Amino acid sequence: MKLSLSVRIAEAACKTKLNVPFGDLVQLAKELGYRAICMRASAGGIGTPRDRLEQMRSEVEAAGIVVSMVTADSDVPLNNERGPDSLRDIDPSLDVAEALGCDLIRVCLKQESDIEHARRAADRAGERGIRLAHQCHTTTLFEQVDASLAVLEEIGRPNFGLIYEPANLMLCGEPYDETTLKQFLPYLMNVYVQNHRLDENGPEALETWCLGERRFHHIPIWERGGVDFDSVIAGLKAVGYEGYFTVHQAYAHLMGPEEAAVKSAEYLRSFGCFE
Repeated sequence: MKLSLSVRIAEAACKTKLNVPFGDLVQLAKELGYRAICMRASAGGIGTPRDRLEQMRSEVEAAGIVVSMVTADSDVPLNNERGPDSLRDIDPSLDVAEALGCDLIRVCLKQESDIEHARRAADRAGERGIRLAHQCHTTTLFEQVDASLAVLEEIGRPNFGLIYEPANLMLCGEPYDETTLKQFLPYLMNVYVQNHRLDENGPEALETWCLGERRFHHIPIWERGGVDFDSVIAGLKAVGYEGYFTVHQAYAHLMGPEEAAVKSAEYLRSFGCFE
């Protein structure tokens, strides 16, 4: 597997801007041996001029890494009612991906009517050699395992797949072990990891469609009591996953991005399965 670092580790709480310059994150990823940067609109997206996106690509390539995935607008990670809008006009997102030299875009589906738009967007993306993927995420059509598989089958496009993310599955009371990964494998295009510790009195809350409000603590990925990363890594090894494994934790209120990137890499490399 290949370690990727999401710009989210340096994102402000609003998810629309970074707390540090993009170039600093690129250099940090290079120095720590990450193989890729995962891009979000907080760093560069549909509102960023093409020449700036191409300059960012040059910075990434000069560091000897790549962009592993693009989330081209802020509504997708905010998971709001506008999250699926990019599916209705996917070309701006495709332009961002092309400018950054990336062939994978994260998208959002929140209702059944989004499925047809996802098909059309995937067809359009396929014409340009680009894939689309949806994260396992609360209050979306990809909240639970069986529902996710049903939607993927209904979309039925080889370039539309899944971003496995165990913390959101955990919040929804869903399994995220080897059994789940075997089911996801035909669609698996990326892996995101973050960590939460469930606590009915916790300071953070996310709504789920399947279990209502879930309260929790954001914790570093190496801290016990949240996601069982032994099970996650064992499952990925068992299914032979060799793609990008992205540190996606929101660290802004826990620690600085440098400490987060260093400790995350040290912890994950302790499993002995990363290039």
